[in-house]
Amino acid sequence: MVISVSEDVFRLAEVFTISRGSRTEAKVLTVRVARDGVTGWGECVPYARYGETLESVAAQVRGLPGGIDRVALQDALPAGAARNAVDCALWDLEAKQTGRRVWDLAGLAAPQPVITAFTLSLGEPDAMEAAARKHAHRPLLKIKLGTPDDMARLEAVRRGAPDAPIIVDANEGWSAEVYSDLAPHLVRLGVQLVEQPLPAGADDLLGEIARPLPVCADESCHDRASLPALKGKYDVVNIKLDKTGGLTEALALRDAARAQEYGVMVGCMVGSSLAMAPAVLVAQGAQVVDLDGPLLLAEDRDQPLQYDAAGVHAPAAALWG
Repeated sequence: MVISVSEDVFRLAEVFTISRGSRTEAKVLTVRVARDGVTGWGECVPYARYGETLESVAAQVRGLPGGIDRVALQDALPAGAARNAVDCALWDLEAKQTGRRVWDLAGLAAPQPVITAFTLSLGEPDAMEAAARKHAHRPLLKIKLGTPDDMARLEAVRRGAPDAPIIVDANEGWSAEVYSDLAPHLVRLGVQLVEQPLPAGADDLLGEIARPLPVCADESCHDRASLPALKGKYDVVNIKLDKTGGLTEALALRDAARAQEYGVMVGCMVGSSLAMAPAVLVAQGAQVVDLDGPLLLAEDRDQPLQYDAAGVHAPAAALWG
């Protein structure tokens, strides 16, 4: 088996801003595993927040032995972007070699379409109100916040989309004091969930302050090893394949989270349909789905995922799995 990795760049439809910065393109790594004339592939998005770069993740992939399988991979690489792309490529390879869909190989039911959030990036209140009005027809809006001055943004988005269900992602940008001040207004404005209001290293405070709406762990939850530290602080966990290190651990984390009575959200980094495809399997039955990466792009893979009124559909075999 031969493992190769390359960089791909996808232009975004608009500038995308969160509390940590802005971007105009999605830079991803594409991993291919080839054996006996068959090639499987997967995608990851290295994330600086977790100490990853395109170069460091590519080096991790290139350092793997050629004959590695999914079981050995779980110990060969830590949870993160590199293991994700290789794990998903190995699933795709097996699907192509056997002529079976990945969900059959994993013992899962055929995935059905799932409603996904659409993300409004951080901006000035007037710009966020205009964006909310433009996308008010969508079944779920996700608002990027994470500054001490977010009240005006919340009010603006609600004016722009008075009836839309809303979730909020602070990306670790608030203090306990700011969140406590905002929380009653989140409830008043009909926000259904808040992601990672406090920095991951300071989230013990969530166990000491009121949580009047569900709080979701994102940066604080990577894989099953994260779960014990979340007790009493979070109600929901956000499963992203670039954090879990692939589909294999994502499915295991989903089952473990449910067994421990956490709600499940399935999210994504900003990537192409290839990155979202395996996450659609994990998203089955999730309380919240945020797999809108391709909707934020100006260009995508061939055979992209289908998005319509029913939500995001399972990938075509020509794309993945």
